[in-house]
Amino acid sequence: MLFTEPAFLFVFLPALLGIHALTPKRGRNLVLTLASLLFYAVGEMAFLPWLLASTALNYVVALGLDRWKGSERARVLLELGIASDVLLLVAFKYGDLLIEAIDVPAAYLHLGTAPLPGLVLPLGISFFTFHKISYKVDVYRGVAPVRRNPMDLLLYILLFPQLIAGPIVRYHEIAQDLVGRAIRLSDVAEGVRRFIMGMAKKMLVANTLAGAADPIFALPANELSLPLIWTGLLCYAFQIYFDFSGYSDMAIGLGRMFGFSFPENFDFPYVSRSITEFWRRWHMSLSRWFRDYLYIPLGGNRISEPRTYLNLMIVFLLCGLWHGARWTFLLWGAFHGLALTVERLSAARWLHQAPVIVGRLYTSVLLLVGWAVFRADSWTHLKVIVSTMMGRGAVLRVPHWPSEYVTVEVMLALALGLLSAVRPWALAWERRENRRLTSSPGGAMGWLAEPAILGTLLVASIARVAADTYNPFIYFRF
Repeated sequence: MLFTEPAFLFVFLPALLGIHALTPKRGRNLVLTLASLLFYAVGEMAFLPWLLASTALNYVVALGLDRWKGSERARVLLELGIASDVLLLVAFKYGDLLIEAIDVPAAYLHLGTAPLPGLVLPLGISFFTFHKISYKVDVYRGVAPVRRNPMDLLLYILLFPQLIAGPIVRYHEIAQDLVGRAIRLSDVAEGVRRFIMGMAKKMLVANTLAGAADPIFALPANELSLPLIWTGLLCYAFQIYFDFSGYSDMAIGLGRMFGFSFPENFDFPYVSRSITEFWRRWHMSLSRWFRDYLYIPLGGNRISEPRTYLNLMIVFLLCGLWHGARWTFLLWGAFHGLALTVERLSAARWLHQAPVIVGRLYTSVLLLVGWAVFRADSWTHLKVIVSTMMGRGAVLRVPHWPSEYVTVEVMLALALGLLSAVRPWALAWERRENRRLTSSPGGAMGWLAEPAILGTLLVASIARVAADTYNPFIYFRF
């Protein structure tokens, strides 16, 4: 079930909000757990037994970790518990990729090839795998208490706003909310505001830009041109940002409606002056997860410089693989890992001292090249994209021009996207958020303007929901 489906907007969410509000505090976790089971079952009923069995295993493992805290037995149990989660992820998500990797040398040695299992990728498997690992590690480290009530753990894993596309909520971040949360009217109002803003990002900007980017990238090689491919990349860069940040806003807003405080996931990433800064602002919950549960345990930057750079590459290679079972994702991770390593070696000081525009241009070019790798469906597709970006596409006769795809609606969506890359706009938004949080609305106009804007965005977004037949979230397949 998508957050932008009529069934969710007009049936599931209103009914759940009403039932949740009328339920005594003690029974609210049960209501949310049952609702989350229903939410996931609508789109992925076949995998639900696997998810429940895996959650039960995590419950038992965590009890053992708490009982044997500080002992060697706890460490071994943690490793086995993490291995069970990773093996399930590998089987469903990377089985075909691993067999393809084995088939290449096997075919070269005339040993035959193995058939691909072709398992269907369950929705959100990467996200709830990270949540389960976070729970066990946090209990093992003693930074959050073990859950004795299995319903509390089930709710953490299944909580529907963040179940299938994040943000990645680490267990210790909402451990207290699971057992005692106060729901105020102001929280619900803030949640509704955030949800509407996210839906507008998704429906009015991301979907509009997808209408230009997707057809461009679907063109055959002999119909692509230099201006066309860069137009497609620009549209895609803002499409994926507004698609994912829109979903994150909706998830954060939904969590707030039910009393949960989810971490922020984006902080104007396209104002970054380096790739290092970009990863502090883009998909922040993923960056923090890899930092705390992989990079630091590997030694982080507390060891020798060569080992630090190796740790960076390991983290970003795994970050690339996390996004999907394609070799192009692995290359994308390596590209960003290499960029961070180079910046750490020599470029960071230069970028810091250079004019702001230089840093942003440098970062923008690298990001667009990276998005080209990320968007490519295969090595062949990537070769077509890169060669066209370098001016080796259709040159004698260009059958398609950017004007065929960049409509007035797309130009308006791009303008909104470009505004997000302008630092004064980001600062203005931050100041506005500070005023709102300190209850300084700016007079009567402040009280009237926001409801009017939100109402307009809601109506426009719902109209787009009714009109759109193609409405996927990009990150659902990760």
